[in-house]
Amino acid sequence: MNEKKFQKIKDIAEKEISNTSDVAHDMSHVMRVYNLALNIAKQESNVDIDVLQAAILLHDIGGHKEMSDPSGKTDHAIESAKMAEPILKKLDFTSKQIKHIQDCIISHRYKTENKPETIEAKILFDADKLDSIGAIGIARAFCWISKNNANIYKKVDINEYIKENLSGKINGRIQDKTKHSPQIEFETKVKFLIDKLFTKTAKKICQERVIFFENFLNRLEQEINGEL
Repeated sequence: MNEKKFQKIKDIAEKEISNTSDVAHDMSHVMRVYNLALNIAKQESNVDIDVLQAAILLHDIGGHKEMSDPSGKTDHAIESAKMAEPILKKLDFTSKQIKHIQDCIISHRYKTENKPETIEAKILFDADKLDSIGAIGIARAFCWISKNNANIYKKVDINEYIKENLSGKINGRIQDKTKHSPQIEFETKVKFLIDKLFTKTAKKICQERVIFFENFLNRLEQEINGEL
């Protein structure tokens, strides 16, 4: 993708994403995913970089629509894919490219039945998930806690929590966000992410980041209990 087209898409994405107050999904998140995805792509074959770049830049532009829907029925991935179509048409992407980019966007979400099929979609999925673990994942977790008036520290019976607050599914939507915590997030999502990823590069990165996340939570628990 040439620099002019890249900048136009980036500017549009930044404008749309600025409509949400969620710092965990701001434009800096998009660019972290972008840089990580391009590094993963270097280790893969036959990657359509134009499709990948566009999909990454636009993957969260519908986030403000999901955030403003109290019913919880709006899926920002689907909304982002819809919003991407006219943007891409104006920039002379082919219908085949647009469909591919939309498929990448729709399948990037963790809590969905829409699974990535192409290498571009898999790379976007992997890079997006990696941004939720490691040091940056911890930082984003506490941003989320502050925004949703949740808990800095809270351990629960995970099976009971899944029944009561995740609609009975380990990857279910959180019903009452104030009951959540980084410990619960780790036990219901983070430690399982490596099995959800597609590329060898992402799995290698994930393994190290999960250990970092877990070590942090163990240290936090010790400090809270007055042990350190």
